[in-house]
Amino acid sequence: MLRKLFSFNGGVKPDPNKSASTREPIARLPLPPQLIIPLHQHIGGTPRPLVKVGDRVLHGQRIGAADGNVSSAVHAPTSGHVVAIEPRLMPHASGLSSMAVVIEPDGQDQRIEREPFDWHAATPGEVRDYLRDAGVVGLGGAVFPSHLKLAPGKAGGTDTLVLNGAECEPFITCDDMLMRSEAEDILRGALVMQKMLAAKQVLVGVEDNKPEAAAALKAAAAALNHPSLDVVVVPTRYPAGGAKQLIRVLTGIEVPHGSRSTDYGVQCFNVATALAVWNALEHGEPLTRRIVTVAGNVDRPRNFDVAIGTPIGFVFEHAGLKPDTDKLIMGGPMMGIPLPGVEAPVVKATNCLLASSPALFPPPEPELPCIRCGECARACPADLQPFELYWHSRARNFGRAQEYHLFDCIECGCCAYVCPSHIPLVDYYRYAKSEIWARERDKDAADSARERFEFRNWRAEREKEEKAAKLAARSAAKPAAKPAATDAPAAEGGTATAPAAEDPKKALIEAAMARAKAQKEAVAAKNTDTLTPAQQAQVEATEARRKLAADMVATGSGETTSETATADKPTE
Repeated sequence: MLRKLFSFNGGVKPDPNKSASTREPIARLPLPPQLIIPLHQHIGGTPRPLVKVGDRVLHGQRIGAADGNVSSAVHAPTSGHVVAIEPRLMPHASGLSSMAVVIEPDGQDQRIEREPFDWHAATPGEVRDYLRDAGVVGLGGAVFPSHLKLAPGKAGGTDTLVLNGAECEPFITCDDMLMRSEAEDILRGALVMQKMLAAKQVLVGVEDNKPEAAAALKAAAAALNHPSLDVVVVPTRYPAGGAKQLIRVLTGIEVPHGSRSTDYGVQCFNVATALAVWNALEHGEPLTRRIVTVAGNVDRPRNFDVAIGTPIGFVFEHAGLKPDTDKLIMGGPMMGIPLPGVEAPVVKATNCLLASSPALFPPPEPELPCIRCGECARACPADLQPFELYWHSRARNFGRAQEYHLFDCIECGCCAYVCPSHIPLVDYYRYAKSEIWARERDKDAADSARERFEFRNWRAEREKEEKAAKLAARSAAKPAAKPAATDAPAAEGGTATAPAAEDPKKALIEAAMARAKAQKEAVAAKNTDTLTPAQQAQVEATEARRKLAADMVATGSGETTSETATADKPTE
């Protein structure tokens, strides 16, 4: 069926240089003497090593476990022994090292026993966990963990699943050759992803400079006979392989600045990622190999099926690296990064290894001042103003660069390609981005330090308050002062007043004092036996008057006679 196609602004048409590496079919590269498998090969957390030096590993065995949800596992591409777990040089422009597991193959290629997984009966969450543990990531270059992109979107859901087979950058042909040879399994993987996303349709975009791949996909789609599956041939124009650009061409949806395609019901995957999903679910194969284009200044440009972890120098040996090579690039000439050395390994993001020579890529001409001609703005497929980004990045005015949507730049290189002043504009943008990220990291570190300092001070204040509260509680628990005189028990024969306090301890003390007083009075009465009759009569008279006064107080009369008052005086 005929489908209406749309266009995107900007773009360029460089010489594709794709024919040399497509003359022969994909060749399986033998294993090198050592495999260097980096633990961190994707966006997100670094996997935790599951092996130690001296362990024997099997083909497909997990050697690195996913660190959280935004991560993906790493597996051994063959059987052998772990000889080192140490930092090794990575295929990155920075030339930095990263932790890697070094395996010496034993030549047996013994596979780990596969655990059966019925993905037909499994829930979407279980399928995503399985793909995470199988190490499936995006193979179009972004290496984003695929299980996260297969999660349900917003309330509106996913309307369209786009399969990216454009492969627009010059020299790169790995997806082209994969679509020719594995078309049916690619589409089967796309249908699995459609089911997980509950998408209404699947659109496979292929540039018109890949007629063999488009024909193979259309034949496979006819064999599957799925009504929602459509293979669409799009015009060749760099960078039609960009996710937003291909979505625009196929659906007419223009994803604005600061938004994602999922906000508009569209999700995009690379064709190699779809094949990796199918191999993982249907055959239990984790992602341990990938197709790599070797092109440029080599004797035998070709696509190789390479084990992940193979040293790049080993790959170039089989392609016949020419002696006048002056630079090695991972990726294409537009968006590729210079390699720090041939000892760096092939990783999941390695889609092309390009050898440069002065004849193939002449040295860049001297950089001239910007003349504000506007050619870069007209070529920008992201609708940015590259000359403004250049000025602010060069002046280190990163805040202003962000105001001009610096992070919407996809670093396609169209602006630098058309610049008449030969300014390496993308290098300035990459520099600005790296500086902003570094400042963000420093700010996060400072914020964390401040939060720790404030928490320590708060904890010290809290401990001080708790100590004061405990001291106050101990002080309140001490016995109260002695009761007032009016709370003491009344004399014998009267009615005792109620104690002022209700504390049981206080009541026991008062009872003990009363018993002691009674005992004292009894002892005093017995001591009168030693007195003379006259003295004894005087004591008895005094006791009688005291008793009479107590009785009068108890009855409430409150009156005493002068005789009674004088009776209490001691006898001389």
